[in-house]
Formats: sequence, structure tokens, C-alpha cells
Amino acid sequence: MLNALVRLALARRGVVIALAAFLVVWGVWTAMHARLDVLPDFAPPQVVVQTECPGLSAEQVELLVTRPVEASMAGSAHLEALRSQSIQGLSIVTATFKDGTDPHLARQLLAQQISEAESRLPAGVAPPRMTPLTSATMDVLKIGLVSDRMEPRALRAWAQWTLRPRLLSVPGVATASLFGGEVERLEVQVLPERLAAFDLTLAEVADAARQATGVRGAGFVDTPNQRLVVETRGQFGTPEELANVVLRVRDGVTLRLGDVARVVVSGAPKFGDALVQGRPGVLVTLLSQYGAYTLDVTLGLEAALAELQPVFDAQGITVHPRMHRPATFIEHALGNLETALLLGAALVDLVLLLFLFDLRTAFISLTAIPLSLFAALVVLHESGATLNTITLGGLAIALGEVVDDAIIDVENILRRLRENARLPSPRSAAAVVLDASIEVRGAVVYATFVVVLVFVPVLSMSGLQGRLFAPLGSAYILAVLASLLVALTLTPALALLLLPGRAARAEEPRHLRALRRGYERVVGVSVRHVALASGFALALVAAAAWIAPGLGFEFLPEFREGHFVLQVSAAPGTSLEEMKRIGGRISAELLADPRIATVEQQIGRAELGEDPWGTNRSEFHVEIRPMPADEESATQEWIRAVLTGFPGLTTEVLTFLGDRISETITGETADVVVNVFGEDLDLLDAAAADVARELSTVHGAVDVRPGASAGTPSIAVDLDSAALARAGLRPGAVLDEVEIACQGVTVAEVWEEGRVRDVAVTLAPEARARPEDVARIELRGASGALWPLASLAHVYQDSGRALLSHESGRRRQVVTCNVEDRDVGGFVAEARTRIGGVKLPAGVDLAYAGAAEQSRVARNELLLRSTFALGGIVLLLALVFRSARNLLVVLANLPFALVGGLFVLQATSGVVSMGALVGFVTLFGITLRNSIMLVSHYEHLVVVEREPWGLATAVRGASERLVPILMTASVTALGLLPLALGSGAGREIEGPMALVILGGLASSTLLNLLVLPALALRFGRFERARTGS
Repeated sequence: MLNALVRLALARRGVVIALAAFLVVWGVWTAMHARLDVLPDFAPPQVVVQTECPGLSAEQVELLVTRPVEASMAGSAHLEALRSQSIQGLSIVTATFKDGTDPHLARQLLAQQISEAESRLPAGVAPPRMTPLTSATMDVLKIGLVSDRMEPRALRAWAQWTLRPRLLSVPGVATASLFGGEVERLEVQVLPERLAAFDLTLAEVADAARQATGVRGAGFVDTPNQRLVVETRGQFGTPEELANVVLRVRDGVTLRLGDVARVVVSGAPKFGDALVQGRPGVLVTLLSQYGAYTLDVTLGLEAALAELQPVFDAQGITVHPRMHRPATFIEHALGNLETALLLGAALVDLVLLLFLFDLRTAFISLTAIPLSLFAALVVLHESGATLNTITLGGLAIALGEVVDDAIIDVENILRRLRENARLPSPRSAAAVVLDASIEVRGAVVYATFVVVLVFVPVLSMSGLQGRLFAPLGSAYILAVLASLLVALTLTPALALLLLPGRAARAEEPRHLRALRRGYERVVGVSVRHVALASGFALALVAAAAWIAPGLGFEFLPEFREGHFVLQVSAAPGTSLEEMKRIGGRISAELLADPRIATVEQQIGRAELGEDPWGTNRSEFHVEIRPMPADEESATQEWIRAVLTGFPGLTTEVLTFLGDRISETITGETADVVVNVFGEDLDLLDAAAADVARELSTVHGAVDVRPGASAGTPSIAVDLDSAALARAGLRPGAVLDEVEIACQGVTVAEVWEEGRVRDVAVTLAPEARARPEDVARIELRGASGALWPLASLAHVYQDSGRALLSHESGRRRQVVTCNVEDRDVGGFVAEARTRIGGVKLPAGVDLAYAGAAEQSRVARNELLLRSTFALGGIVLLLALVFRSARNLLVVLANLPFALVGGLFVLQATSGVVSMGALVGFVTLFGITLRNSIMLVSHYEHLVVVEREPWGLATAVRGASERLVPILMTASVTALGLLPLALGSGAGREIEGPMALVILGGLASSTLLNLLVLPALALRFGRFERARTGS
């Protein structure tokens, strides 16, 4: 079939060339319209369910809300993990589904189950709601707003009702969270002394306020010729109107709301706040939809902001539009990779010209590069994939491989045409080109399929590693398969069109003839001294085996995206104002350094925000100015040093993508995560403290966090049933009064010019400013007497939990840390030993998670799958060579590939990352390909050309394969050189991969040229192959 395809391409070469030109045009159009992103969508299908629980403590949220919601979600189809977090006033349950689950279908299935749980929730708890479906990276843009002319309340209202709707209308935006400012509401602030004087309760005031405003549908009136809608307007939306609402009429005296309360425009209780460039402001965080493309959404948002700029100026609002702009990293990363691709292609052009010394021959070989890459790009685009740093990396490492098939074909055609020209009766050029193409075609096809098989483990990895690296494997395989098709069709067609006359006149370049002669002398020595050559090779392999155990391992390197995320926690119960004060000092110190461009601090959480944080926790986003990668690392260390100058804080400094990838794995942001499971919270605290203590003693541990323990200050109100009976009060009535007094209760909403404001009733601030004021709240008993709360309940200061976490329905404490100045794999191994000595209480157990554990799982999975793939490769090659000895000769070069890769890693980072492992996989494919081509050529000489197998044939075969092997190695190496030597954005994963390939290529090529011929002469059996033929 392949022979027929080559014949057809030669016969219809005009059609083949036209189709190639069409593919180039299609590829250029696709490249111009490709969907761009930083990484593939690496997050598994997830559904996040949030439930607002006003006034409930973390323990109450866990018991009354989180557990029922968890129970309703636990039986979902394809559910892989269930995690939850309960904090004061909010429950968050995250369901993670197996890969391949349609997230939209998962949401539909969960919606019904969650609705069933709603009936089991306490009164006053909002219905559970699913957060919008977002992309893996979530953030698409952070915008900071500050103003010298607008009060915080007015700035927040403008952002809420003017800016937010406009930004949400941009295609691809999932939601917009607001931090900072004050949410405006109408507040009925009840004065306790007036309440007592008029013999009223808080509940009665709340009922009156509830009736004070509203909207009702009143129907219509029909007349003989028209219908008139009755539109009632009972919206009292100003403080004056509400204060004038009648509370009661007694003995002809009208009592109004304003007689017992102040009615004012105030700010709602805050869950969080924000500083922008160290100043109070409003932070707008925009999240992208699932499947949206960050660059497109960002450009749409920036266009919307440009439209609103005159409004910003008129309102006196200063906009910081790039507090965090992930699209910047995408642009830099893709730009760097595109530059590496173009520079690599230029170096490949140069080396081909130096080797072939002929423009036509080089042109034929080089056509494989754009055609193969464009073909892969078209297939990826049409299948819905994005063009990101991973897929571009796959194309970059395939750069040398895609031209290899064409080089082999062109070199063989050119050599056969030269030989034909020297014959007394030359054959037709078409017959020579056909035979020369078919001569190497079988070996090229087998070698290509071996490369594909080598990448099957990368394609089939599960979990996060599969979602990240499978697109790289797809891009690489598509490019290699496309290059095979080019070599089968276009290369012979162009060779027949451009080479016959040229080959008849041209001799092999003088420098190549000199190179062959020198190589023949060297390889002649090698094949005569098999033991010496083999000993040299084995010594290199032994040296590599000796250094391998000393190499560390990490899942992914840190991305150099020019943006850092600072997690800062103070003591539980720390107020918003105190965190703002600390945050202002941190922001000022950071902004004083010229390397820092912008700083924003978000404290606590936004209303229905994604992060379950209390007021004691902050997240800073720090954007730095463009700088080299090593300076970014130094800046990160400087930021850590700045944070250590603030005692009493627990801090963590991360990159944004590292933060998001770690959160995807375990819900935590750190490299190392130790989950401590159990039901007794005090025992969990003790065990977590012991684990954190041991973890902090391991060399390389930084940012050690011991988990959320008890200590959040609270005021406990324990009702006394006997006292309630004496007062004639029911518990529910007492709890309602306490809720109104301390938290306030929303009784209505008013609308004004498209804006909505809550109407809330609560005690006046001065009546609840101190902890002891809670005990003084007065309630009216059945007899009409007033009872202080202290006489009905035990009111005292206590400490509770800020956060309660579950995984798979079990309580857990989470101990986390990051790793510095050593590899993560080695750190975890030592940490496991240290923590293994901790004596755990009964009912408490540990589980390791985080990026470190993920790296161990990924490494083991890749090695296991590679073992199976190697078995498939051995079977394929056994079918091809039909000789166990020849098969072993081919496989013997694999350890040689490891040698150079391991030496390079030892000389550079000393760490094997997932990118480096994929580099070894790629290297195996390249190495096997070269070995297959050499051994296949030996078989051709013996079987087809009837040369006797011996020293002369071994030297001749190696000499004839010298130029193709050197060209293949050179173009592959030079194609990867810009990627290996670069250190900017986008090269974090592909850089180590390229280094491994370069090092392994050097060792495997050297040994392929010098040792493999000697092994083939000593152990190969090509006479048997001829007999079998």
C-alpha cells in the first residue's frame, strides 16, 4: 500500500504539490485564528455549592448545613472527591468528578439532589446555590478602583450598579466579585431606651418595618374600550419616608418608626475589604467561563473599560486595570515559544544547507517543517484544542523529527541518483526515485510508529498530569505522522521534479567526503575492538546509573509569570480594620521597591466569593515589572523577607498558576499537604500541631501552616430553659431577638433607578459596641416585664473554630508547607520519615497530598505505562527484524540515551520534573528511530544488495548512514537549542524537556555511530535475515 502511495504521488506530482500549497494556506489561516491560552484546561470537572448561613458559627454551619448538603451530593454518579469548608456564615462544598464527565450534566444531576437537601436546612439559611462554571485558571482580570472624591459606599455602589453589569455583558465572563467599599442599605437602628419606654420588642419593630415598603400586583380594571393596569407604589425608599411609617396607634397617639429608632443610610456588615495600591478602594475580580479563551475575554473587557473611561474621569475614579492580567503571561509565553520555534527552524535551515550544500535538496527537506506543523495545527484547531504553551512545546520538540523523514528520503534519493548517473546505461529518473523512496520507506514507517508508541504513555496518563501533558503528546504525534505523509508523497514528487539533472552534475560535497573518510577510519577501529567500545559504553551507563538516585523530583517548576500571590494569616478573630492596617504597611513596603508595579490586598471574602476565609486572612496580588527569570526568583525571596518582618503572621508566597494548579489537586495551595483525619477536634489539633512541628524541622521547609485550630474569639449564649419558663418566653422568640439585635435582619428591599437596597432592622451601634452589651439585651416576658438576656441565658466569652474542613465526609485538619532550595520529592521522603515517628491518637490517621504527592503518582504512572509501551515496541520490532539478536542490537542504544540526559540534569538543576520525564520519553523514540534505520540499512545491504556480512559491510553501512544520522541529530538539537537555553515565560516545562533531549541526543548519537556498528558486527545475524527473506 505504501509503495502504491509513493507511485501515485510520483505520477500525480502536480496534484500533490497543489494540495501541499493548499495546506500551507489553511495552516496560515488557522495560526492567525487559533484559540490561544496559557495551559490546557487542567482542572477536573467540578461543581461548587455555596450556602449562606447568616449568623451561624462554623460549628453550626458544619452540623446544620454542610453535612446535609454533603449527604445529598455524596451519591452523585462519577463523583471522585467531595470536600467541604464551613466558616462563620458560609458553607462551601466542592464536588470533583472523574475525567470525561460533562460538567453541564454533572450540574444538572446535582441540582435535583441539592434541592432535596434544602428542606432539611434551618430557617433563615439561604437556598444552596451552585457557583458559575469557570475555567481552570478562573481569574481573567483584576481591576482596582480608588477615588478622592467618592466615599467608599458611593464607590462600591457605582462599581456594583454601573461597572459590574457592563463587564458581565462581555462574552466569556462568568462572574464578577467585588471586594471593598461598603454595601449600601437602609438601616433601622433601634434605640433600647426608646424601645423600653414605649413597651415594644425588637420583633414588633421588625414587623412594622417589614410592612413599611413593598410592591404588590393589584391587577387591572377593564372599561368598555380599554384595560387599565392598577400599579401600586408603596416604595418608601428614603430614611425620612421610612421614619414616618406608623408603628402603632394607642389612645389617639401615633407612634412612628422614627420615634424608637434612627433610620439612616448605612453600610451592611462586611465579610471582607480591599486595599488598592495601599489605599482603601474597590477590587473587581472577573472570572472567565468554562471553555472561554483568556485572551479574547481580556480584550473584550479592556474594550469595555476604554468605553467607560470618560465616565471614570467624570466621577473622579482612578482605575488600575491590570492588577492581575493573566493574558500578559500568555502573550509573553506564546511569543517566546513562537520565537524559539522560528529560531529553531532557521538553525535547521542552516544545518541542512551546510550538510547538503545544495539549495534544491535543502528546500525539499525543509518543506516538511511548515507542512507537518501546519497539519498538526489544523487538526488540533478543528478538534477544539487551544494553542497553548503545552501544544506549542509539543510542536517545538517535534521540529527536528518532522524533517527527519524527508532528510532520510532526500539523502537516499540523491545518493541513488548520483550512483545511477555513473552507470553505463542509466535508468529513468522516475524509476530511481521510486526505488530509492521504497528502499527506506519500510524502516521509516516502522521507526515512526515506534515514536508514536513511545508517546502512548504520555497520551494515556490520568488526572492532572494527563490533562496537562496529553496535549503535548497529541501535538507531537500529529506532527510526526504528518511528516511521514509528507515524506511518502511530497518529498518524492519534489525530488523527481528538482533533483535528476542536478544529481547527474553534482558530486557529494567535499567536506562530507572528508567527514566520511575520517569516520570510516574511526568506526573501523571501533568495530575491530568490540570489547573496548562496549566497555566504554558500559562505563558511561554505569556512571549515569550512579548519579540517577541522587537526582530530585518535582511535579512542575514554578512559572515565571511576573505575578505573585501572598497568603497572609493573622491570629483567629483579627478584625478587618487590623488586617487593613497590617496590609497597608505591607503594601507600602512593597510599593517602595521599583520592581513592584501594583499591589492589592483582599481581606476575608466577598459576598458569595470563592474563598472561605475569615477576617483574619488576606490575599495579596503583587504584579512585578518585566525582568529576567533569575531576578523574578530573587524578587520572590525578597517578598518573603519583607513578610518575615511582620511578626505574628503566617505567610506563603506563590505564583498564580502554581497556586491554581495546587488548588486543583487538593484544594490547598502549598507544595506539601498532610491531611490529618479524625472526628475529635481537640485530638485533630494536637496531631496537626505535632505534624507541623516535625515538618518545620525538615531542611527546605518554608511557609509551614499548622491548619485552622480553635481560638476564634466568640460570645456564647446558652439559653436556660428554667429561666425561659419563668419569663414565659419560647427559645425561638429569644433567638429572633438576639439575631435582630446583634446581626440585624433584612426585612425588605427598595428599588431606585435600577438599584436595589436592603432595609434592615438592628440595634443602634452604640448599644452593641462592647461584648457585655449582648448580655444587656432586654426581652419582654409574658407578663410584660423586661428580662435582660443575662437572666435568661449564660452569656460568656468563648473560643470557637474559624474553619472546619471535610474530605469524603470526614473531618480533617490540613498541615501545609512549601519547599525551598531542594527537590520536593526528596523533601517528602524525609518528611515522611520524620512524621512517621509521631504517635497519633486513636481514631486519627494521616494522608499525604499536594503537588509533591501528585508528582510521585505521576512519575510512577508514567514509568509503569512506559514499561507496557516498551513491551509493545519490542513486539513490533520483533515482527520487523525477525531476529532476536538484531532486535537486541537496536534496543542496546536505549541506555545510551539515558546517559546524556541524566548528565545534563545533574549539571543543571539536579531535579527531574515531569517535563524532563516526557523529554526522556521523546528521547527514547528518537534513539530507537536512529538505531532502526542503521540496522535496517545493514539488512538492505545484505538482503537486497547481496553484500556479505562482515567488517567491510559494517563499516560501509555505518558510513552511508553517517550523514543522515548527523543531520537528524543536528537539526533536532538546533531546533531545540533556543528552547533549552531560554529562561523566559513559557519555557518552564519545555526547557528541562529540551535539555534532556539535547543531552541524550549527544550521547545516543555518539554511541550509535561508534558502538552500535561494533555491536552489530559482533552480535548481529543478517545472513539469517537474508535466508528468511
